[in-house]
Amino acid sequence: MKKNEITFIFDSNSENESLARTVIAAFITRLDPTLEELADVKTAVSEAVTNAIIHGYEGMEGKITIHSRIEDDTIWIEVCDKGVGISDITKAMEPLYTTKPEMERSGMGFAFMEAFMDDLEVVSEEGSGTTVRMRKTIYSALNMS
Repeated sequence: MKKNEITFIFDSNSENESLARTVIAAFITRLDPTLEELADVKTAVSEAVTNAIIHGYEGMEGKITIHSRIEDDTIWIEVCDKGVGISDITKAMEPLYTTKPEMERSGMGFAFMEAFMDDLEVVSEEGSGTTVRMRKTIYSALNMS
């Protein structure tokens, strides 16, 4: 079994969303993902980080941690914040639901994560933060084996 993992921590600044996308993209490059697979993972990470910045910290300073590991042809990604948490995860995951309509948020973040990744789990506690866990098999890597 081939295994590799990374953890990185960064400030909850919106400029760092592109950093997170780039780091994860570079990390999975060894799996030789298709452009579509790469775009799916980058979009899911972008949505999770943006949620942490906008909803988790609500404009306050904080840290976001991304832990990711690759085992064989599969990538696991955790995006964690220590922000305000989510009171009703089921409601928050409904397409088009947003707590920030004044910011013109579409309410599609979790829907995109769910659509682009093979598995999505959201764990949150009010006042303690949120962890978004995602998994995706890179099928182009299966064809290389």
